[in-house]
Formats: sequence, structure tokens, C-alpha cells
Amino acid sequence: MATTETLEHFYQHKFGWLPDRLQQDIGHFNVFRLENCSGFGGAPPQYARRDFYKISLIRGHYIFHYADKSLETNGITLIFFNPQVPYTVQSLSGDNTGYFCIFKEAFFTEKMRGNISELPMFMFGGKPAYLLKEEQDSQVSGIFEKMLEEIGSDYLYKYDLIRNYVTELIHFALKMEPSETLYQHPNANARITSIFTELLERQFPIESPTQRFTLRSARDFAERLAVHVNHLNRAIRQTTGKTTTEHITERLLSEAKALLKHTNWNISEISYCLGFEEATHFTNFFKKRTSQSPSAFRMV
Repeated sequence: MATTETLEHFYQHKFGWLPDRLQQDIGHFNVFRLENCSGFGGAPPQYARRDFYKISLIRGHYIFHYADKSLETNGITLIFFNPQVPYTVQSLSGDNTGYFCIFKEAFFTEKMRGNISELPMFMFGGKPAYLLKEEQDSQVSGIFEKMLEEIGSDYLYKYDLIRNYVTELIHFALKMEPSETLYQHPNANARITSIFTELLERQFPIESPTQRFTLRSARDFAERLAVHVNHLNRAIRQTTGKTTTEHITERLLSEAKALLKHTNWNISEISYCLGFEEATHFTNFFKKRTSQSPSAFRMV
């Protein structure tokens, strides 16, 4: 399972096509209207990091699952996403409108003083969402419309101009206070446990010998959730009474039994797709927990 959504994944998911020269365009930039994106408003994208920055103006009722927090917004929201923090967007209303732009860090590297990741809305642990009033919506929409106009033009220096428009969006937000409106599960521990469980289950079922179980340790999940591993372990223990490792092990063992009983894959293939580097490691894992070797279990 991929841990990061690339630009290629984004374009395939939203539009089913790739822009020309995407691989060579290290400072890629593009801008869209939300209502023109076929993937938007259906099944939410996976909870994951992206390898690009994103700035969105969204009108409607949403929950943004962002790192280990959930931000609920209902109205007009300007929100900034950076490649270091995993997120997904859950729509709670019907007709949603707005804009968003995406870009790689190299789009600013040579032109901007300082590092874009050091700006408050893009910093790790920062507050990315800004609620707008109608007059502010008009201002921000105007900036996005200018970007849309330029991206389709033949103007030789259009990306310099677009870079200025993105900078204008950033400074517009810097003058405001970020929204403190947070949607919370009954408590923060339940929230983290809920995301952990979703990420764990999303790796199953294993349907092909080439598919691989990749998030195998508490540290893997903590990195994906952008929390400290001790914080994750404590939250899951307090919520479920079991350790993170116990949950992973139980789910891994359950899938191993299913593959042994319901496929004709050999032990090496099952070992590989469950994330074990050697078949002997899988055999030891299975025998320790069932008192049977995988081959013996399969024969019963």
C-alpha cells in the first residue's frame, strides 16, 4: 500500500489522465475549480501524505482529518496542506464549490526568500484552516480566477505571475487568525485509535501474491499518523486494553490463516505478501502463535 499520494496518483484519481511532461516538471503547478474534478465529493481520498502542497478554497460542510486532529468547517474555508502531514477530506454536504491549486516545493525554491515549509500554515503542528466571510471569499476567489486565467494563457512569464498570486493567498491568510473549531471524537485517544484501525484494515484483504502488507509496526503507524510512537501506543492501550503490536499481530495472523486455507499460494508467496523477508521468519511467527507450522495448519 502506498504511503504517499504522488502527482501521478492525483491526476489518475481525479481525471484519469496525466499532464504532458509531468515527470520532467519538478516545480509542477496547476489550479482547478472543485466542481470540475470528477473524483471530488465521492469516496474520500485515502488518509495519506501527498508529495505536493495544496491550497483550497472550499464552500460547504466538511471534516478535514489532518494528522491526529479533525477540523470541522461549515461555510467558506481557506485551507493549506503540506507534504509532511497526512490528511483526508470528508464532505458532509451536497453541492460543494470552490477552488484549489497544487504545486511542488521546487515551484518556489529559487524565487522565494526562505523555505515555504517554515510558514505558519505549512509548519508541522501548525493550524492550516481559515474561515472566511463573504467579502473575503470574493477576494480569494478573485485570486484563484486570475490563476485559472493565466494557467490557460500563452504568456511567456505566466508562472512568475501565478507565483505572485499564490504568495498573495499566503499573505492573505497570514493576516488572519486560523480557525480553532475542531471536531473531536469522544476523546483524542479514541480519534487516534479510529485512524489506526482504519489504516490497519485498509491493507486487507490480501488479494494477490504481489500485494504487500507494509505497515507492520507501531512505529510505521506512528510515522503515518504524524504522532510519537509512545503517544500512539498509550492511546490504543487506553482505548482498547491491547497494545498496538497486539492489534497488528492478531490481524496479521488472521490474514495468514485465511491465505493458507483459501489460496493455493506457496508458503514463500504468503510470507512475502505478509511482509516477512524470509519464509522461515513467517513460519516462526505462525508456529509461535498457533503451535502449528503453516504447512501443518493448511493440511487440517
